[in-house]
Amino acid sequence: MPMPRVGQASSKNNDTKREWCPGSLEVLVLPRQARRTETLTGHAARTRANWETNKEDAMRDLNYELKQLCLRNRDGSFSTQYARERILTMIANQLHEMGFHHMQAASLKPKHVEALVERWKAESLSAGTIKNRMTELRWWAEKVAKQNVLARANDFYGIPRRNYVTNVSRSRVLTTGDLQKLTDPWTRMSLKLQAAFGLRREESIKIRPEWADRGDRLALKASWTKGGREREIPIRTAEQRLVLDEAKQLAVRGSLIPKASSYVQQLQRFKAQCMAAGIQHVHGHRHQYAQERYRVLTGWACPAQGGPTSRQLTYEQKAIDRQARLAISAELGHGRERIASVYLGR
Repeated sequence: MPMPRVGQASSKNNDTKREWCPGSLEVLVLPRQARRTETLTGHAARTRANWETNKEDAMRDLNYELKQLCLRNRDGSFSTQYARERILTMIANQLHEMGFHHMQAASLKPKHVEALVERWKAESLSAGTIKNRMTELRWWAEKVAKQNVLARANDFYGIPRRNYVTNVSRSRVLTTGDLQKLTDPWTRMSLKLQAAFGLRREESIKIRPEWADRGDRLALKASWTKGGREREIPIRTAEQRLVLDEAKQLAVRGSLIPKASSYVQQLQRFKAQCMAAGIQHVHGHRHQYAQERYRVLTGWACPAQGGPTSRQLTYEQKAIDRQARLAISAELGHGRERIASVYLGR
């Protein structure tokens, strides 16, 4: 008698289902109720899987809408846009983790803001980190016309004030040893421009040296700078002129981004090069520039380098101090004199 194949029914009885069991001469008979239970179990599993998928899709919906907000609103420099998108993606994920499912960009409410702030405070994040995230939350609220969702002041949420001025120097001197560790000439040149002119990292990569060279000053385009603020930096020393001429020779008529690379690719290369060379806190080059500039403009060291504090200055010295801070703030690309205290101390 021919053997039935595996899984082949051997009976026309509506109440039973015969299946051949491999390795055995017996035929297993499954009652209809067992088959029904098996079917229901499979349906329930598929239903739960679909629910999980839909739940994940809802989370992705918020992430997607926030990403679209960022793409439609190119506020600030590339670095600002990149940081904003990264922070908003993290916020969307955290909201989902805390049980706020099926959210959309326009669903933002005070309860969401309060839950996020409490979480961040519980994680013992610094005041500066929390305030940066609050800035992006306010940006989100503004773009969906829900500005009133957030309180105007961070004090409302119990976020401590950030201490900008410490009278402790955060400057960093770029050394020959640092430069010798770098294998990428473009990164090496960007660092030299940072140290010579107090440029930000993005500025030192996007700059087109030939266009920026105006003889006695360095001109920076709005598209290179933070906040889109054009500015000029005086070329005062032979060292600055030497660095700028070297940059022009490397870049020819272009920027300090190799022709085969994009800005993002060069930025990643810059980070990798600095990490491999042990060069940390490159923003310290701007601090060093500001502090040396202050010494030239006033004739004495700034408070961050052990110089006299504001209270110790005479009336005449305070006038000189104020003019120096205004000049340095403008050269660094800040619109307020008090920001200079971050670099110089008070």
